[in-house]
Amino acid sequence: MTEEQSEAVRADAISPDEATVDASLRPERLAEFVGQPKVREQLHLVLESALRRGRPPDHVLLSGPPGLGKTSLAMIIAHELGTPIRVTSGPAIERAGDLAALLTSLTDGEVLFIDEIHRIARPAEELLYMAMEDFRVDVVVGKGPGATAIPLDLAPFTLVGATTRAGLLTGPLRDRFGFTGHMDFYDTAELEQVLERSARLLDVALDPDGAAEIAGRSRGTPRIANRLLRRVRDYAQVRADGTVDRNTAHAALAVYDVDELGLDRLDRAVLDALVRRFGGGPVGVSTLAVAVGEEIETVEEVAEPFLVRAGLLARTPRGRIATPAAWHHLELTPPPPVSPGPSLFDA
Repeated sequence: MTEEQSEAVRADAISPDEATVDASLRPERLAEFVGQPKVREQLHLVLESALRRGRPPDHVLLSGPPGLGKTSLAMIIAHELGTPIRVTSGPAIERAGDLAALLTSLTDGEVLFIDEIHRIARPAEELLYMAMEDFRVDVVVGKGPGATAIPLDLAPFTLVGATTRAGLLTGPLRDRFGFTGHMDFYDTAELEQVLERSARLLDVALDPDGAAEIAGRSRGTPRIANRLLRRVRDYAQVRADGTVDRNTAHAALAVYDVDELGLDRLDRAVLDALVRRFGGGPVGVSTLAVAVGEEIETVEEVAEPFLVRAGLLARTPRGRIATPAAWHHLELTPPPPVSPGPSLFDA
């Protein structure tokens, strides 16, 4: 299970209306994009120089955890260049012929966005090398000794690839990108800016304390921040006066099982089982998954990354262990550290 799939597992089913709202919150210009200042500055230089030369910019690779705005930046690149954008994903390109058909249909200067590019099929990836470097593909017609390779010239285009696992990209593919931008998690102040912008677009009355409350529980991820804002808005409209302040946000997020650190039901179930049932560990992930009634992949890919990043859980060769911070978060007293015993080097 990939991190993108994990996001889908964690999120509630998104209706078409919700998807439309998500799209409406995307910034259209680089100047409107909040956060990632280093990537924004670098990308501005790449795009501005390309516009001045009158040529498509180098191919762009955007890497980082899900929900940080990689798709939004791809859309912004096309908007800044004033060109159309074609959107697909790595898993959708199963054969080299699929990619060849897509590439030969691109217009001059068009942006091709491939999400989850690390999951593209190997035959298609090898075809992509020549397309990225020489704007040409060789289409093989026939089979066996009579097969013939027909070279086809492509219109110059810009490939924007997005990946949550840059380490899974092969070296030859990674080397063909002229610019690589790594996106980091947002701090609370940046998430507050994201929420303020989204609140204006959604016509939600959001005060600064309410924004701070939501931002602090958003795991450093704008996608989660916007999702929580919509749920708090629902609560405020039904059970309050429509204004999202600190008290309203606190009450709403309690209803939706999001605690002050951003942990949800699954996160707390994993932490609770680890601490209360297994004494803080170490315990194997398969045993932990059975204890919470989830698949191993769900625990490993959905819950664990944030618990590790929050300093509540550690992965060790012997299994998962709860840190002292996890015990304190559950309002329990951590056990005293176990003495390693006398050392052979003690005199």
